[in-house]
Amino acid sequence: MEPDPDAMHRKTRPDAPGGFYAVEAAGLRWLAAAEASGGTRVVRVAAVGRRHIDVERLETAVPTARAAEDLGRSLAHTHAAGAPAFGAPPAGWRGPAWIGRQSQTNHPSPTWGAFYAEQRVAPFVRRAVDAGHLSADDARVVDRACARLGGGELDDDLPPARIHGDLWSGNVVFTSFGAVLIDPAAHGGHGLTDLAMLELFGFPELARLRAAYHEVRPLPDDWPRLVKVHQLHPLATHTASHGPSYASELVDAARSIV
Repeated sequence: MEPDPDAMHRKTRPDAPGGFYAVEAAGLRWLAAAEASGGTRVVRVAAVGRRHIDVERLETAVPTARAAEDLGRSLAHTHAAGAPAFGAPPAGWRGPAWIGRQSQTNHPSPTWGAFYAEQRVAPFVRRAVDAGHLSADDARVVDRACARLGGGELDDDLPPARIHGDLWSGNVVFTSFGAVLIDPAAHGGHGLTDLAMLELFGFPELARLRAAYHEVRPLPDDWPRLVKVHQLHPLATHTASHGPSYASELVDAARSIV
């Protein structure tokens, strides 16, 4: 049966590079595979092309505390679905990757710290410096934080999680049947990365969401200290793309590590 065009939403980008929407579709399908084990609902993909993706149209609803708690539990199940390695791309995808419109890589790595430092933070620091959004002195502070991460000082024994990868509040749509995730940068990572991004940009009833997540997938005892570590990536990407207004927060996060 052909999908109902009135029930679809088409996103387009005339200058989309090859794979831009294909990797989004792959990420959505990979995350959707976790729904059978209690994972969070994701928007359904109807079709994908070089310059567009068609997804189901969602009718929004007012966020509630109950919906936030349900999201916390289901997100924990999505993370628990796992990934083959840190940095692993969505199943079946071997091409380029993006967060928003900024390119990034998904090369599997045996340790989280090395992956995060080398593929999620350092490249965007270089771009921010090149764009004039981050000074050389401030970049050196972030580089020192990356050295600690790459050396494994903040690694733990948790296996790779199946994460959304760009989980700010704008990528969570509340509907009458609960929260639905859209626009992922999905990969194998650390569950705290998704939670840290929700905290960075604000989210309704976040404390309830976090408590519900903890019921299913216990957070480490020192999770409040680690939040800034997991905010380095979104802060670095925003410093590179949005300008120096994010630079001071990026450097403060890096200083919490060094």
